[in-house]
Amino acid sequence: MNTRRIVVLVLAAVAAGGAALLVRGMLGGGTSNADARPQPAPIAISEVLVAASDLQPGQQLLANQVRWQKWPTSSVDHQFITRAGASSLDAAVSGTVVRAPIVSGEPITFDKIVKSDSSGFMAATLQAGMRAVSISVNMASLAGGFILPNDHVDIILTMASNDSSHQAHAHTVLSNVRVLAIDQASDNKNQKAVSDVKTATLELTPSQAQTLAGAQASGTLSLALRGLGDNALARSGGAEADAGADSDVGQVTIIRYGVSHGQSGGGRN
Repeated sequence: MNTRRIVVLVLAAVAAGGAALLVRGMLGGGTSNADARPQPAPIAISEVLVAASDLQPGQQLLANQVRWQKWPTSSVDHQFITRAGASSLDAAVSGTVVRAPIVSGEPITFDKIVKSDSSGFMAATLQAGMRAVSISVNMASLAGGFILPNDHVDIILTMASNDSSHQAHAHTVLSNVRVLAIDQASDNKNQKAVSDVKTATLELTPSQAQTLAGAQASGTLSLALRGLGDNALARSGGAEADAGADSDVGQVTIIRYGVSHGQSGGGRN
């Protein structure tokens, strides 16, 4: 075979290979391109109000006991309190009391809290085993109007003497009793003028409620405001921690037309 024929065959082979590659490319041969997958749509997120610690019924809800928690919008229940509906934590919990147990991290729902202007508020503020009892009051029996909701008081019963001495006997029937409301105001913001006040609602045990009912039928009741230090002493187990009947008894002298009928005195039962 001569050199010219070899050169022709090599050129023919190269041309055939190039043509084969060209046809393969036109027919879609070779390595396939990877399919591009679409990105998933972003998940919509809301912020809901959750408990920062365990909460118990009757507990007043404060801003430091709750926090905002990110929550998928699609899973937000209509009972949840969302940040979109409250300007701040203070606004979300203002005037709110826990109605049912709530554990830390649990979303706070409208059915587990109650607002101060709702009908179930008083029942939610009562501690377990306690009762709300109202008595008739006036300006004088409210220490001139200085007794307000959440204060603690002693309840004094004054009874006229059965004899002709024109004397009255007074003694403390209950001690360290919490005031739940004055009329229908359970906070100082909605307090009426003292001259318009008709009732005071107190937090009592069932036995104390019976004692108070009997005392109210026996004479005139007055509330004596206790100092904050006295309340702390009672809670720590001080002398009057029983919050029950007190043994101090005194006689009140009635003065009519400037004439004193009997001398005041006192003692212990």
